[in-house]
Amino acid sequence: MPPGSSRAVTPLDDDDYPAYTMGRAADMLGTTPAFLRALGEHRLITPLRSEGGHRRYSRYQLRIAARARELVDQGTPIEAACRIIVLEDQLEEAQRINEQMRAQGPELQPKTSA
Repeated sequence: MPPGSSRAVTPLDDDDYPAYTMGRAADMLGTTPAFLRALGEHRLITPLRSEGGHRRYSRYQLRIAARARELVDQGTPIEAACRIIVLEDQLEEAQRINEQMRAQGPELQPKTSA
């Protein structure tokens, strides 16, 4: 494509596109399909389903699963690993919102009484 032209977004560019089968996802993470099913049971990730009912995972979900595997490999129970990841995500979101509020200026900051 010529410089300056907009490039079409494809499913390969989309981190949320469910491109990976359970077997492929497990291979990529060096884990088992049972581990991925357990993450689903704990509602950490919810894979989309193909028309045939097979689980499909996105790159974003694989990053979350890799973080869970890292924690489990360090000895953290899977339930706790899932909760830690949810809390990490909530903290990141709160920090992002806080930064946005700071960038909007002091006129939008909550007033505190002295």
